[in-house]
Amino acid sequence: MKSGVSDLPLHIGCAAGFSGDRVDAAVPVVRTLIRLGGPAVLIFETLAERTLALAQLARRADPESGYEPLLPELLAPVLGDCLAHGIRVVSNFGQANPRAAARRILRLARESGLRAPRVAVVEGDDVSGPAQREALSAALGEAGRDLPIVSANAYLGAEPIAAALRAGAEIVVTGRVADPSLTLGPLMAHHGWAPDDWDRLARGTMAGHLLECGAQVTGGYFADPGFKDVPGMADLGFPIAAVDAQGDCTVTKADASGGCVTPATVKEQLLYELHDPAAYLTPDVVADITAATVHEVGPDAVRLQGVRGHPRPATLKVNAFFASGWLAEGEISYAGRGAEARARLAAQILRERLAGLGQLRVDLIGVASVFADDAGRWLAEQPPGAARDLRLRVALNAPDRADAERLTREVTALYTCGPAGGGGVRTGLRQRLGTRSCLLPRETVHASFAFVEDRA
Repeated sequence: MKSGVSDLPLHIGCAAGFSGDRVDAAVPVVRTLIRLGGPAVLIFETLAERTLALAQLARRADPESGYEPLLPELLAPVLGDCLAHGIRVVSNFGQANPRAAARRILRLARESGLRAPRVAVVEGDDVSGPAQREALSAALGEAGRDLPIVSANAYLGAEPIAAALRAGAEIVVTGRVADPSLTLGPLMAHHGWAPDDWDRLARGTMAGHLLECGAQVTGGYFADPGFKDVPGMADLGFPIAAVDAQGDCTVTKADASGGCVTPATVKEQLLYELHDPAAYLTPDVVADITAATVHEVGPDAVRLQGVRGHPRPATLKVNAFFASGWLAEGEISYAGRGAEARARLAAQILRERLAGLGQLRVDLIGVASVFADDAGRWLAEQPPGAARDLRLRVALNAPDRADAERLTREVTALYTCGPAGGGGVRTGLRQRLGTRSCLLPRETVHASFAFVEDRA
């Protein structure tokens, strides 16, 4: 990528689709990339809105934290092979602290007896500083004016990733970038695409969209027994895309792995989180898939073509995080005759004893949980039944830690304060960040990259 433009297809493998994904996916993906030969990139997508909020909390507690907690487990098994075979690594491992993540990678290489890789970090997504404060306040509007903002992060695009790779980076660590940009950046660097080559950028973006959720496109989230059967789910293969100089891609998966890549799995992932198929907004381009074609070109090999692009938006999405109190959770199980009635009674006891402390949510897992609402209206509308095995779950969002802790004690007290037969209590307590989204003018966000050296 440093030496110039290439007409060879770029193989990009994805080994994680979210923070907490399987840590054994990278090895078969890298082995397949090595077998395929030619230029290759490995991406790990580990950052969602909730993940970034948790990372911000971790960094507040420890300045050297706030990056992907599974980074060593994800990268260590393949770092040596990637360095030996020239496979670049691009990931949003950095989350709220890209430089700390880069330092951890350099330390990991040293601990593994490997040479120090050239690690670059992409910066500029943090827009909570003085330079952007006025623009951020205006974007959040009156409702966000008095929020206790902890941090605010813009969704950056692919250009700083591409620039880092052109400058010789072997590993690029980002914070908040748009998920498809992890793929588009390497493609821009490899194929030499211009930042206003809208059709190619859109095709590369949709290739990234297919890869970004990992095993979703290889049958994971697709699977529905008896309706959409997927083989080998316990050994699900993660995806690999071959993207040519025009941006058209062929999606396959790791060798000798379970799952499947079919037109149906690709179409489902193609439409995933797409609010408008004619205008998928990203920091890099507006992608249009209304004329796209998807067709099978071999076993577990599907070709995507015909994506079109339009000029990128004038604004960037920003997530602003603000302190929003403490979240306490508790669970207790009831079983046997009258279990549902006893669980409902326990819920009523907790509502009365915790009244006025904050927002309380009650779920009866097995009766009403996924479809329930925070106010409890949906649960109240369900007629009492005869469930014989269920779990009561309660959650309290309170401004003060002491009030939140009351929930953990009250749930534990149900052991002997009744009703009868409760067991298996589990409680938890953590600080909470709320999120508000807004749009900032693109010119107020300044993205860049920098190399990080090993301090040892």
